[in-house]
Amino acid sequence: MIKSLVPSIPIQAILGILVAVVLVHSDLAHARVIHKERSLYRNIIVDKTKNMLCLTFSVKRKEHNQSCMDLRDPDRLVFAYVRMVFAALLVNPAPQKILIIGLGGGSIPTSLNKLYPKASIDISEIDAAIFRVARDFFGFSPNEQMKVSISDARVFVKRALLRKQQYDLVILDAFTGDYIPEHLMTREFLSEINQLLSSTGVLAANTFSTSRLYHHESVTYQQVFGEFFNFRMAGTSNRVIVTGKANGDKYRLPLRSTLMERAELLTEPLKKLGIEIRDYPLYMSREIDWDPNVKPLTDQYSPANLLRD
Repeated sequence: MIKSLVPSIPIQAILGILVAVVLVHSDLAHARVIHKERSLYRNIIVDKTKNMLCLTFSVKRKEHNQSCMDLRDPDRLVFAYVRMVFAALLVNPAPQKILIIGLGGGSIPTSLNKLYPKASIDISEIDAAIFRVARDFFGFSPNEQMKVSISDARVFVKRALLRKQQYDLVILDAFTGDYIPEHLMTREFLSEINQLLSSTGVLAANTFSTSRLYHHESVTYQQVFGEFFNFRMAGTSNRVIVTGKANGDKYRLPLRSTLMERAELLTEPLKKLGIEIRDYPLYMSREIDWDPNVKPLTDQYSPANLLRD
């Protein structure tokens, strides 16, 4: 029997989220397109309202905002699912080598670069047009510590393994609201990511919490890593999977008490990003709420986009 793992949420919090969503969508309804292009992979649109600058992809079904910047407060991360990725810092609070797969508007690497100015940040982005848009419109600025590679993530990861590179934090954020790169969801790819992780390395994967894909994806992560934190919150259909290096025995997650202790230390640094990190441990579950009997996703079987329908 599948149980609901999301804790009860005060009605005031739900109403606040709904109001925020309505305000954002009201603004976007009056958005003015300031840039539009067709890249090798997608239609890219940048639109601007009075206070919001948004990057939008339009591929098959409809347009989806991938990244937005609040022009009144550029440091604040606008979307809940972007803020949720930072739950990985509760598992490893001091990463020195970071890999981010998927650039978008660049808000995640920019924020991490400010939080950890001495950390080395590699970014793998398949679409050169996305890099140009992030740089020209969203203030993304690579530097000696933060570098972008225009390459498919599978190729980047294989080359990194050949160079025997290790990362303390890997963020997988290559999915759009419309399309999932199926080759970035397979057991083989996740096994390669696991090899890239340092002994204290952590993986945070931004993905979905609905549809049949949920079960197949969960089984795939479980086969590679064992336990993982299934992090879901109200106000978003995304979930963030947080797990760490599996070496022989499967990865063992920190206790919730440890997460809460680390959250206290991270509260002040993350406040300017709009991240209420103290709340996160309450929503990070390790219980199994998926069908464990479905097939894992592999390089031979990965119909991810069909399973989402």
